[in-house]
Amino acid sequence: MTTSTFLRARIFHNLQYWTTTPSMPHKVKNKVYNPTSFGHQQGRTMIRRVIERPCTLAMLVGFQFAFMVYFSFGGLRSLGSIFGHSSEPNYDYSSTHDVYENLSLVHQGVYPRTQEDKLLYRCPERSPHLVGPITVSFSRVPDLKKTKSRNPLVIRGGEYNPPNCEARHKTAVIIPHRNREMHLRHLLYYLHPFLQRQQLHYRIYIVHQAGDSTFNRAKLLNVGVKEALRDEDWDCLFLHDVDLIPENDHNLYVCDPWSPKHVSIAMNKFSYSLPYPLYFGGVSALTPVQYMKMNGFPNEYWGWGGEDDDIATRVRLAGMKIARPPLSVGHYKMVKHKGDQGNEENPHRFDLLIRTQRMWTTDGMNSLTYKLLSRELQPLYTNVTVDIGLDPREKKPVRNRGPTPPPKLHQSNETKVVAGQKPDQSHLSSNDSDANMESPSETKDGAMEVPVESKKEESARIVANEPKRLEQKDQPIRVLRSQGDRRAEPSGVKTHGARKRGLRVKRESLRTELENKIQKPSSISQQEV
Repeated sequence: MTTSTFLRARIFHNLQYWTTTPSMPHKVKNKVYNPTSFGHQQGRTMIRRVIERPCTLAMLVGFQFAFMVYFSFGGLRSLGSIFGHSSEPNYDYSSTHDVYENLSLVHQGVYPRTQEDKLLYRCPERSPHLVGPITVSFSRVPDLKKTKSRNPLVIRGGEYNPPNCEARHKTAVIIPHRNREMHLRHLLYYLHPFLQRQQLHYRIYIVHQAGDSTFNRAKLLNVGVKEALRDEDWDCLFLHDVDLIPENDHNLYVCDPWSPKHVSIAMNKFSYSLPYPLYFGGVSALTPVQYMKMNGFPNEYWGWGGEDDDIATRVRLAGMKIARPPLSVGHYKMVKHKGDQGNEENPHRFDLLIRTQRMWTTDGMNSLTYKLLSRELQPLYTNVTVDIGLDPREKKPVRNRGPTPPPKLHQSNETKVVAGQKPDQSHLSSNDSDANMESPSETKDGAMEVPVESKKEESARIVANEPKRLEQKDQPIRVLRSQGDRRAEPSGVKTHGARKRGLRVKRESLRTELENKIQKPSSISQQEV
C-alpha cells in the first residue's frame, strides 16, 4: 500500500466513523477497506518509518533551532515589526542635537530654600529636557578645564544633584581605566550633560589600575562597586567602558528593578546591532541587590575577553534574566583605538568559562582582595587608584642582576684590584695577547678605572685564540675547576709525550706569526685576512 492510498483511506475512515459501524467494509476506488483489519499498529509503523528518515530529523532540528533564535531575539514582540506595527520608538539619527544645547534650561525653575521644601518638588518620572539623538564627534580632544566650565553645577568628585527638584534615582557610574586619558576626556565631555538632562543624582568613579601588570576589567568593577557603596546607598550601578559614548539621551541611566540591564546593545562597532543574544559587554546596569545576588563579577579574567560571557552566565545561574532597552535607543559610538599594551587577548578565557557554573559562588565579591593606594576628588570625577595584584599565570619578572662577570683567569695570572691601589703588572710578559691593553688609571676619588679594550685589541685576542678553537672543535670538553682554574681542555688529547710537545710548538709558532701580522696591518694582504 502506497502512502497516498494510506492517507486517503484514513481520511475516508474518519469521515465515515460516526455514521457507520467500524466493522462494515467500504469501497475505496474498487478496493475493500476494513478499518478493523487495518489496525492502528500498521499506522504507527508507517509514522515511525517517516520520522526515522534523516531528512525528517534534520528538518525537525532546523525548526527547533529557528524557534530558539526567534525567542532569543525578542519572541512574539518581533511579530509587530514584521507586519509594520513595531512598538519601538523611531529616531532620526541623521539630524542630531548638540549635547549642551539648552542645557541652562535644565537648571531653571523654582529653587527650594530648604531640604524639606525640596522634597515637595520631586523630579518627573521622565525628564522634559531630553532631545533624542546626540551629535558625537572625536575630531578634537576636549580640555578638562573647558568641560568643567560648561558643567558649573558638578561639584568636586564628579557629583551632581538637580538644584530645582528632588531626583528620583541615584546612579553611580563606575569606569575601569588605565592609559586611556584621551578616551576619558571624550567620555566626561559628553556624559555629564547627558546625565544632567535626565535629572539624576549621579557620581562618576574612575577606578585606575596601578602598575604595568595585565589589565583586569571585571576585578576593577568589583573594586569600584565596593568603593562607591561606601559613599552613598546608590539605587543603580552603571558599569561603563571608557571608550563608549551614548548617542541618545532617551537611554535612561536607571536600573530595571527586576532584572540586570544590558544597555549598549547597538554599537557602531557591530553596525548598531546586538552581536549575539548573551552579549553583556560595554555598558550594563544593576542594582546593588542584583549585583550581590550574582556575587559580582569574576576576578580571574586577566586580559581581554571572556568576562562578558561569564557575567551573562552568572545572571542566568542566579535566577535572573537580562533586560535591554529598545534597539533604536541603545546607540553607542566607540572611540577608535589600537590594542592596549597589557590588555592582550586572554588565552585562558575558554577554560575559565567552562568552570563558571561551579566557581561563580566563590569567585567574585566574596573573594575580592585589593590595596587602595589613593582616593582623589577631581573636579569632574572621583579617582580611585588601586593595586589588584598580578596575574598568577604570568611569569614573575626576573630581577636585573647586571652583566654577567667574565670567567676568572688562572690563579697564577690573576690580579686583584683594590680601590686606591694600582695593580701589580710585573707578571705580564711582552708576548701575552693582552700586552697592548691600557693599564688601569686612577680617578679623582682614588678608585681604579679599568679601560675597555679597543676593537683592534679584541680582534687580535680572538685571532690568537683561533688555533685553540680549531684544535678543540668537535671534541668533548673537560672543565678543570681546581683552585679557580676554568680553562677547558679536550678530553681526547693526550697530555704527555711527543704529541704534547709538538702541539705546544705548533701553537706557539702560530701565535707568534699572528701577532706579527696584527702589529703590521699594512703588510697583511687581502687573501691572508
